[in-house]
Amino acid sequence: MAKHSATQRVAIVGPESSGKSTLAAALQLALADRGVAVARVDEYAREYYASRPYRPTMADIEAIAQEQRRREDAMAASCELLLCDSTALTNRIWAEVAFGTASAVLLALSRPRDYALTLLAKPDIAWQPDPLRSHPAQRDWLFDLYKAALERDGVAPLIVAGDRPVRLTSALAAIEALLKK
Repeated sequence: MAKHSATQRVAIVGPESSGKSTLAAALQLALADRGVAVARVDEYAREYYASRPYRPTMADIEAIAQEQRRREDAMAASCELLLCDSTALTNRIWAEVAFGTASAVLLALSRPRDYALTLLAKPDIAWQPDPLRSHPAQRDWLFDLYKAALERDGVAPLIVAGDRPVRLTSALAAIEALLKK
């Protein structure tokens, strides 16, 4: 792979239970096996709610988005490629769904154009229950919200769909093309 002076960031976004974390982990392993200096920033919301009740406020969503971005920025210095399992875009959409609007803080942190590639996970896989997931019947609607938000921000995502091997193959091909630029 070609070496870059600046870290390439890859956003992995989409509705809950659409395979983002699974894809991020598989990509990290596959890219490391190919000799890419790759790091991954996991979705901070899980860690945030591990020590407090899950009753989100706008302040919680802002704190999660700020820490997610801080971790991305901290990790970017140590790798060629940074996989971001969710971004502030997720927090922006979460706030819009939960409260009808995103705060100025979330709007400022949500910068989809900061990512060299955005993978939008399609919810065409089985729902996996989880205490932080609350919209099993609305995943297609949420997917459409992500797609529309990215389009408004001028980002053309790669939609990853299908079973794990198909998702991994298409995402790897896009990332390898990105690294060759």
